[in-house]
Parts: sequence; C-alpha cells; structure tokens
Amino acid sequence: MEGETLSSTDTEKNTPQPGADETANNALEHDHDHEGHDHEHDHQHGPVLNPDCTRELVLDVPVEEVAKAYKTVVGNYKRYAKIPGFRVGKVPETVVRRRFADGIRKDVIESLLPERFNKAVLDLGVKPVGEPRVTELTVDDGQPMHVKAVFEYIPEFSIEGYQTVTVEKPSTEVTEEEFEQELAQLRESRAIVEPVEEDRTLVDGDWAEISYKGQIEGDTEAAPIAGEDTLVEIGGKDTVEAFTNALRGAKAGQELKAEVIYPADFAEPKLAGKTVSYEVSVKSIKKRTMPELTDDFAKELGSYESVEDLKKSVREYISNRKRHNVEGETKDKLFTALAERFSFAVPESLVQLQIDTRLERGLRALAAQGMNTEQMRKLDFGRLRGAQRDGALAEVKASILLDRIADEEKVTISDEELDHELQLAALQSRESIEVIRTRLTEDGGLARIREQLRREKTANVLYEKLPA
Repeated sequence: MEGETLSSTDTEKNTPQPGADETANNALEHDHDHEGHDHEHDHQHGPVLNPDCTRELVLDVPVEEVAKAYKTVVGNYKRYAKIPGFRVGKVPETVVRRRFADGIRKDVIESLLPERFNKAVLDLGVKPVGEPRVTELTVDDGQPMHVKAVFEYIPEFSIEGYQTVTVEKPSTEVTEEEFEQELAQLRESRAIVEPVEEDRTLVDGDWAEISYKGQIEGDTEAAPIAGEDTLVEIGGKDTVEAFTNALRGAKAGQELKAEVIYPADFAEPKLAGKTVSYEVSVKSIKKRTMPELTDDFAKELGSYESVEDLKKSVREYISNRKRHNVEGETKDKLFTALAERFSFAVPESLVQLQIDTRLERGLRALAAQGMNTEQMRKLDFGRLRGAQRDGALAEVKASILLDRIADEEKVTISDEELDHELQLAALQSRESIEVIRTRLTEDGGLARIREQLRREKTANVLYEKLPA
C-alpha cells in the first residue's frame, strides 16, 4: 500500500516488532571494548545488570537525519531489488518499501545508531563493558528516532596504597627431601614385578596376585564384587588394611576369607560405609624390584650420559615445577588480598561471560575424558553456572585490578612480545604467523591477547616486588 510506514514505538513494556530491538542491540554490539575478560564468546544470555555500575543513555535523532537515512537505504534497495514483473532498478518505491520493510528498518537503525551511541558514551566519560541493552526504540520515516539503552561500565575507584598489599612469598628452592622423592618415583615407574620362586609366605612389600569374590552384607540384591588376577601390595598405602591383615602370612594356593568394613568416606561410593565378606584365592607371590640409580639406568631413560646428568635434569625439572606452582598460588593469594583491600562494583555481564569461559573449559575437559554431547545435555547447567560464580567473580576482579595497576606501573607490551605469543599460537595451530595475525586482527583477538599479556606482566611485576 502506497505511503505505508514502518512500526511504532517498541519498548520492553509492549510487544516489539519482530527483530526490531534485536537489530538495535546488534547495531551496538562490538563497537566498544570488553574489559575484565580475555576470551571469545557467544551472547546467549541477558544477565541482570549490576545497578551500581549501570548507566542509561537516551538518544534522539532529528527527523531530518532519519528521513535522509530512509532515503539512502530505500534508494539502495530500489537500485538492486529483484521482484518478478519489474526490471532491476525500476521497481516502484512503494513496492520496495512494502516488500522490504523489515530490512529497510534494520538498515536505517544500523546506519544511525552505532556512531551516535559511541559518541554519546565518550561524552559521558565512561567505558562500556558487556553489551548495551536497548530498552526503548522508536523509528519511523518522517519522525525523530528515539532510543534508550542501558549498559554497564567499570566505575572509577582508588587503588592508592596497592604497593603495601603483601602476602607470604614461599621459597622456591628445592629441598633434598623433594629431590629424593622425585628420584624414588622415577625408579618406581621403571620397577619390575617378578614371581617369587621360593616357597614362603607373604610379607610386607610383597605383591599378592589374587582372585576374589565379595558380597555386601545386608544387601542380597547387590551384584557380587569380583576380580581376577588382581595385584595387591601387602602393607601398601593404597591397600585396605583388612586385606593386608588377611593376606600377610599366606602362601600361594591358599584360600582365605576376609571381612572388610569400608570407611564412610571411601573413594568408591558403592562401598563407602559398607561391610563386605570376601572369599580370596592367592594365586602367586610377586616381588617388585626397583632399578638402581646407575649410568645404565640413566641412559635407558633418555639422552643422559650418566646418572649425574639425570639428577641434574630431575633437579631442574622439579625446580621449574615448584617455581611455577608457588608463583601461581602466591599470585592468587595476592589477587585475593588486593580485592579485599579495594572494593568496587563489578559488571555482572563480565561475570557471566567469565562463567561461560569456565564452563566451556570444563566441557572441553569432559569431552576429552569421553563424555558425548547427549550426556552433556543432561547436565544441570543452572547448578553448574551457580557453582562457577565465585571463581568467575574473583577472576574478573583480578583482571580489573591488574588493568588499573598496569596503568600506574606504566606496563606495556612491545610488538616483539606480542609476536612471540603469535609464534607460539602459529606452532600450535600449524598455521603461518601472517594467517594468525590477520584472523586475530579481524575478530579483535589481537587486542585481547595484548591485554592478557599486559595483565600477566603486571602480575609478575607485583610478584617480584613481594618481600622474600
């Protein structure tokens, strides 16, 4: 119908025209920076915004500019529209407006809104985080455009005195006990289990090869607990004491009975707090022999010329591991102490995004362990999100604090440092560094990597300044 106009006012209080507010929201998305997180994401939720760090923005676009935008957009549609019965470029404007009403309206919104929103936010002197949410939208040809949007931001707060916040900084020096324990574990990993040929009884340190069958007392419906050719270490730290007591002193070929009362906190849920009566058959006695620390043993493990070379490598390995673990734990404690010292409002949108990241990481781990998509669908994601909230909040707080401290410490990331990180990414993905750089530049990932490197560098600065 000639002269038909597009939509009336759309607000959260009435029924919006399909796609209208969504278009406005999309027009605002990703035209601003995301602070406090370092990951890519899909915006599939609309968290309740934190009122302590939320601003409202009202935009009114004059009718002349709206009319001009409509004229430009309709002209583009008219120029390229393909409609049966009309030649390309010759479709009447009234037909174009009627046929492509929704698309025209969306294009008008997208041509008018983002630049004005960014300028208005800049004038407010705040930096938005998360995605702005359009709560009111009026756009009609021949009428002024009215938009109301709310968004979260990181409020100003003082970090005066952050240099005085300290935590204990444990030593990273490797003790002889740690070194000897690592060597013992290395020898145990190459230990050989061999049959004992002599006719004797089982003693502590031996391994009994047994078959067993057990029944949970008081539960006649429970399936028997059975095993064949199972190795049990007599007196071993992982061996149930009742099994050790029953097997100690027994010989190969002997039949035994054992009653095991499992503790309430036993690792196997179906046995926790239960009493099980076992029938056990001792098949053989075996002895576990650990290799001696010799040059030959060192050469078997890798490119070591002598046992001294092996010991040097082991000491370096556990030194690096201990330093990494101690630094990580100490930094976490320092972040907690800083968050307790400096109170500030945290945008809920960033917390939800960090929950997303933690869940994605957890789901990837479950997939690697063999969980399939159908099993994942059965997970209680509401409960999982709730369980991740405290950790996500702490991580967002730490990121915000590190950004502020980085400004104070004038921490920067050089192009060489960024290139090093890109080279690592290129090696992992088996792509050229140019391909990696182009992709990350286009999707904003390069800025996020630089941001995260800056936080890590700032954390290192703070750690190094801690008193030993």
